[in-house]
Amino acid sequence: MRTNDWNDIGWQSEADAWLTARLDELGTPPTGPIERVRVRPWSVTHRAPTAAGTRWFKANITACRYEAALADALTGIAPGATLAPLATDAERGWMVTADAGPTLRETRTAANRTATWIDMLQAYAALQRATAPHVTALLALGVPDQRVTMLPATLTALLSDPQVHATIGPAEQANFSEWCAALSADGIPPALQHDDLHDGNVFADLRFFDWGDASIAHPFGSLLVALNVMHDAMDAADRQRELGRLRDAYLEPWSDLADLPTLRSSVTLACRVTRVSRAVAWQRALRDAAVPVDEQFRTAPQAWLNELTADTTV
Repeated sequence: MRTNDWNDIGWQSEADAWLTARLDELGTPPTGPIERVRVRPWSVTHRAPTAAGTRWFKANITACRYEAALADALTGIAPGATLAPLATDAERGWMVTADAGPTLRETRTAANRTATWIDMLQAYAALQRATAPHVTALLALGVPDQRVTMLPATLTALLSDPQVHATIGPAEQANFSEWCAALSADGIPPALQHDDLHDGNVFADLRFFDWGDASIAHPFGSLLVALNVMHDAMDAADRQRELGRLRDAYLEPWSDLADLPTLRSSVTLACRVTRVSRAVAWQRALRDAAVPVDEQFRTAPQAWLNELTADTTV
């Protein structure tokens, strides 16, 4: 029996009643039917029309429900840097947000692509630095602890999961522990790590959202997904010229903590070890899934682990 079941009529009725009550309290009651628009094993989104514009409801499965409390906390930690919820239920992992317009991906052009990404990466780095003093409080909200010192044990636990069929042997595990030890000594403080950072998860006004994969971790791990997405959006000539430039733009707000060669080395190590964070984020998202899981999702944890020794984008 699933804790949540997005297809259960009773669950849908309860969620829509909660959403309607919150919108009534806000003075913006629904003006039409509430629609279910995005269904995933780990989350579901409903859309409600109101006189003030579209409102969005999001629910997460139990293992990812910290997103609502995290989104609330970020509005105080970094005002204006994230999409602020209009209402939340932290216990159930439910939240309501206003429509924030198009994403950065929807508004950027080929001509301004690199400049837009630079703005995004530097704004995101500033957000991360704002979260660093609040790590203990964010962990208390249930945000997963993926600090570098935790990752060797995380890898061991992943490999003991009979559902994860990764080809990682003792030698690879030993190398991984060495990477983690080197990275933990670089002087960069742990911070909030989105773990799915790309221009589809930030609005055109540079407000970040979709924190369901987030963790407390080495901040540079966010470049694993971000640079992979950017790599795939470029042709070969652009990749060679631009990816290092984008990495260095992200590192600029961190330049008071170490010299550039050290920071670059940390990016490479962080992108390696964050593959384990990505694997465990998928494992978490699929645990107690609220709808049946497609095979393309089910194999995601082992797919990330099987890339553990592959070269990084930069």
